[in-house]
Amino acid sequence: MMRICATCAVEYAEPLPEVCPICDDERQWVPADGQQWIAVSDLRVAGQELHWSDAEPSRAEITARPGVGIGQTAQLVSTPAGSLLWDPTGYIDDETAERILERGPVLAVAASHPHMFGVQTLWGEALDAPVLVCAADAQWLGRRSERVDLWQDDLHLTAGLSLHRVGGHFAGASVAHWADGADGRGVVLCGDTVFPNPDRRSVGFMRSYPNKIPLSPAAVRHIADRLAELRFDRIVGNFGNAIDSEAPAVVERSARRHIAWVSGEHDHETGIPALGYAP
Repeated sequence: MMRICATCAVEYAEPLPEVCPICDDERQWVPADGQQWIAVSDLRVAGQELHWSDAEPSRAEITARPGVGIGQTAQLVSTPAGSLLWDPTGYIDDETAERILERGPVLAVAASHPHMFGVQTLWGEALDAPVLVCAADAQWLGRRSERVDLWQDDLHLTAGLSLHRVGGHFAGASVAHWADGADGRGVVLCGDTVFPNPDRRSVGFMRSYPNKIPLSPAAVRHIADRLAELRFDRIVGNFGNAIDSEAPAVVERSARRHIAWVSGEHDHETGIPALGYAP
């Protein structure tokens, strides 16, 4: 038996912990009324659905309606050799699994970081696919399975499709690189490793997005440099957010802006005397 955390929709095997460790962390939260666990079957009875949208040729977006847990949008990238299901939802149904398999075999189910684990093992079972977890984040697994394979810094799935550990938000925070996406210009599926902002001209870098904990200048510089190693034009987040073109320049410009602000270069714009800060 397994249950999912009602707040983050990550799957856990029984016996369940008293509190979801992923939510009981400075990057997330436990609701004021306490921990709640739910079964996927209960969601199904209540009428939970998955919505499918073709975002571009060979890339589909899958969302739970109404939202489940954090409510991420899963990305399905299909190649001649097979598909990748990225940032799987916290709910699964037979219809969507069958529709995915109509596109061919599934190479892997993988998440950008633990907040996005969802019901990854259920997806792996339904799609007869391995569940890839970055080794740096293995401690956050709530459900172990023979389907789970740990990987390290870079993983080649097939021609033009690979995973890369970037770090920052979590130690194992990762991106998927799809070289043939955006009409051959390349797509990065970034999860929360960086966050395409509502202005569509910048991205954010945070340890915690809901609790507003920033990353250090060194961490942001590392993330930007890692992404600069990849060839891409579009970057796609996990909540329907994206930078559709010239994304490498956006990442670099945003990194420099973040570093300047957290380093105090703009303190004169805040109305606070630039006295410096020594921890």
